[in-house]
Amino acid sequence: MPATVRVVLIGLRGSGKTTLGSLLAQRLHTQFIDLDDVTVAGSGQPSVTVMFRSLGEAAFRAAECAALEHVLTSASTSGAVIALGGGTPTTPPARALLESARAAGTIRIILLEAPPETLGARLTSNPGDRPLLAGASFAEEALLLGEVRLPMYRTLADAVVSTGGHAAASVEALERAARKSAG
Repeated sequence: MPATVRVVLIGLRGSGKTTLGSLLAQRLHTQFIDLDDVTVAGSGQPSVTVMFRSLGEAAFRAAECAALEHVLTSASTSGAVIALGGGTPTTPPARALLESARAAGTIRIILLEAPPETLGARLTSNPGDRPLLAGASFAEEALLLGEVRLPMYRTLADAVVSTGGHAAASVEALERAARKSAG
């Protein structure tokens, strides 16, 4: 994989962007970047949930877009594996950044997909630092957000990897997709 090409992971919350992304970065001998961490670090807020509650979603998305632009243009992130938040590609400015970088050949976007019931089960056992955005449960949220977001994710993706099974099989499929799309 060329050192300047970044692998960008998109997908619904719970699809494995952070878990599999960090494993992929190890396999590719490169750095892993979680965009949520970069966004929070630049905000002065302690967490994504606090940012959402204290600043509102619009301010969070603006900060997230600025963080994305920084990560995509920084020479220090060349070759990195970057996990985006589930909502990152849904905002027009962030989507434009992704489309521009993809057109320039500096990123390869891989969509991670798992069935809504799998996402719900994962998030129920490990909710992480994100507020519920829709629905009364994580499974309902995955179903509702999936209906809206998955078609848009698919238009951005260079490859799609199913992550509904075991992590070992999923990271192997992800590595093949990353290497194939970079080659």
